Amino acid sequence: MNAQEQRAVTNRLREQWTTLWRTRFDDRFRAEGIASHSYPDLFVDMGQVIVATRDYKPLSFREILEAHFPSFLLDVVDPCSSRGGVRKFIRESISKQNAWRKNNVPSRLKSDKGQQLRRGGRGWLCRRFDL
Repeated sequence: MNAQEQRAVTNRLREQWTTLWRTRFDDRFRAEGIASHSYPDLFVDMGQVIVATRDYKPLSFREILEAHFPSFLLDVVDPCSSRGGVRKFIRESISKQNAWRKNNVPSRLKSDKGQQLRRGGRGWLCRRFDL
């Protein structure tokens, strides 16, 4: 299975995943979400409870990908969120470097003087009306 086929399968699964969650039937009385159609690629049958409030194991897109791809291809297709991805790398590595640079660069001298305060610092709307 080459990279284009992997991407095509993953995109098809993601489209079905979003369709599953958009078209589910919400049973307000039982507090459940029920699949309105069958999705054989996602291993979900019509009428299956996909979200509930009690005694329920939620569906995991990662587990569905594990069923479709071998384990060595899975991290290439969809990296594990607990290990992190590009955003985690940026947050941990690049952002800290930028913060370090900002703190260690000598800043220009700032003058403590701002504009002169209006009405002695009481603001513009501090007007007394004596009746």
